[in-house]
Amino acid sequence: MPPSDPSDKDSEPFVETDPTGRYGRYDELLGSGAVKKVYRAFDQEEGIEVAWNQVKLSCFSDDPAMTERLYSEVRLLKSLKNSSIIALYKVWRDEWSNTLNFITEICTSGNLREYRKKHRHVSMRALKKWSKQILKGLVYLHTHDPCIIHRDLNCSNVFVNGNIGQVKIGDLGLAAIVGKNHSAHSILGTPEFMAPELYDEYYTEMIDIYSYGMCVLELVSLEIPYSECDSVAKIYRKVTSGVKPEALKKVKDVEAKAFIEKCINAKPKARPSAAELLRDPFFDGIVDDDDDENNDVNGTGRVVS
Repeated sequence: MPPSDPSDKDSEPFVETDPTGRYGRYDELLGSGAVKKVYRAFDQEEGIEVAWNQVKLSCFSDDPAMTERLYSEVRLLKSLKNSSIIALYKVWRDEWSNTLNFITEICTSGNLREYRKKHRHVSMRALKKWSKQILKGLVYLHTHDPCIIHRDLNCSNVFVNGNIGQVKIGDLGLAAIVGKNHSAHSILGTPEFMAPELYDEYYTEMIDIYSYGMCVLELVSLEIPYSECDSVAKIYRKVTSGVKPEALKKVKDVEAKAFIEKCINAKPKARPSAAELLRDPFFDGIVDDDDDENNDVNGTGRVVS
């Protein structure tokens, strides 16, 4: 047995590696949800940190629909290439441990909800920059062929690279690919962010615009919408009867309030599209790194690649 390298004691050991040996998973848990756990990992080929998402398929042995949904998320993620969407690098199923594993890019500062709580003093200009990047991700999803509806957009599903002020949409686990009619028929999502028509089980990508408006409201007010309600039933009653969240009253910036109200209009057809919102005067003067002729939105609202 060769003598061990004395420098090894300073390195962090991998708990496991992918079948090719390129990606190594550390023991550090970055996040844990109902469906998956996310660990810090390392891409040895590129020399970059990545996120290792792991789903125990045994949890869904009685629910083939859920398993299929997970596979759909991964297949969907792999097809998406946009700077405002979390990138997927590799996916495989580990038969021995019965897990679905996929490697995604990592955002160093966690999710936007926690990040905003941590940094309470943020200018309206900075909030607009974050909001604009989320919107660019929605334009990409909604103008994708076929159209993709996220269906669970909220601040905990948006991730941040705080050192460069970059935000990206992630957790596309509930996303629906809809055909040319742009409609879907199942109730899914986070109640505080769900558009009223979602409860009628007939909706279009305009539900994402509603959820996006609630995200902007949370960023500006530092309050989760409908936090005055202590049950999902009460949220449902308010949403379906057109009662706006109390947090809206706390928005002192007139321009921001008007922008949010456009997004959360009870009538889906009255909401602007993501491409239209991107051209809203609310974003006048707000420029980010992706605002160039090769990676912005043209007059039709389609992403130019």
